[in-house]
Amino acid sequence: MSAMSLVLAIDGGGSKTACAVARDGAVVAEFSAGPSNLVRISPEEARKALLEAMHGACRAAGVSLGDVNAVCAGLAGAGRDLIRDKAEAILRTELKCPFEVVGDMEIAFDGAFLGGPGLVVISGTGSIAYGRNERNDSARAGGWGSVISDEGSGYWIGRRAVSLCLRAIDTGQTTSLVHHLMNAWHFAMRDDLVVFCNSQPPPNFAELFPVVLEAAAEGDTVAQELLTEAGSELAKLAKIVVRKLWPTRVVVHVALAGGVFQNSAVVRQVFENSLRSERPDAKVRMTNVEPLAGALYRAEKLAKTVHR
Repeated sequence: MSAMSLVLAIDGGGSKTACAVARDGAVVAEFSAGPSNLVRISPEEARKALLEAMHGACRAAGVSLGDVNAVCAGLAGAGRDLIRDKAEAILRTELKCPFEVVGDMEIAFDGAFLGGPGLVVISGTGSIAYGRNERNDSARAGGWGSVISDEGSGYWIGRRAVSLCLRAIDTGQTTSLVHHLMNAWHFAMRDDLVVFCNSQPPPNFAELFPVVLEAAAEGDTVAQELLTEAGSELAKLAKIVVRKLWPTRVVVHVALAGGVFQNSAVVRQVFENSLRSERPDAKVRMTNVEPLAGALYRAEKLAKTVHR
């Protein structure tokens, strides 16, 4: 390997694309650009964000893209072959060094475990469970998008909150969550809320997660039950992966990441109780997962493999 290792890490999602440059294992510069989620935006838009992030980080580090030894890009949706192929095609036109494109859950996993075995369950705007065992087998559950999946996520909680409020109105049930939702989106009439929620493109239901937290803290039973349901749904994702990767009773290390887990003790506790009811050997910890750290770990590993 050369005397100096210069690697680049990318964490690309639906809100931003973060990029870091590391020299000999130490981060020397970071830069962020717009979203690069190829599930939601065009290849042209994703290309623009990726290039802006890479060149911006290199500029801040005082190097050029041609100086980089290896790149790891962890991108939303790249766990699917079609999305990964699109991302690789974009990077191939710009990079002369070895690179890899992986799903964003993989760099979050490595940010938590640095290559060791374990399970990371992420619940932010979306949700997913991803694990890797001692034999390096991997498995995932959930994370198929907000319309059909992402159970227990901020988006799922917000959308379900609206559904539960409308059901409460239909049945005459009292819940302060209705008032909180209407205020959050500045609506005076129920019909305005209904029209807005059914619009195309749909609203960002994840914006309502703090509202659900507030109502739950005030003692609203609908909001409290919704957070309990979210924790249970996230535990179901974890159980699917645990059954696949650790079918026998062994200690499984579980890391929790994302804003839903960070901000709701109820979701965390219900998740842990539900998972441990089936696998009492699970060791659950809330951790501040840094996906860029996982991408840097993978990029350094790739650089060493190439220059061995």
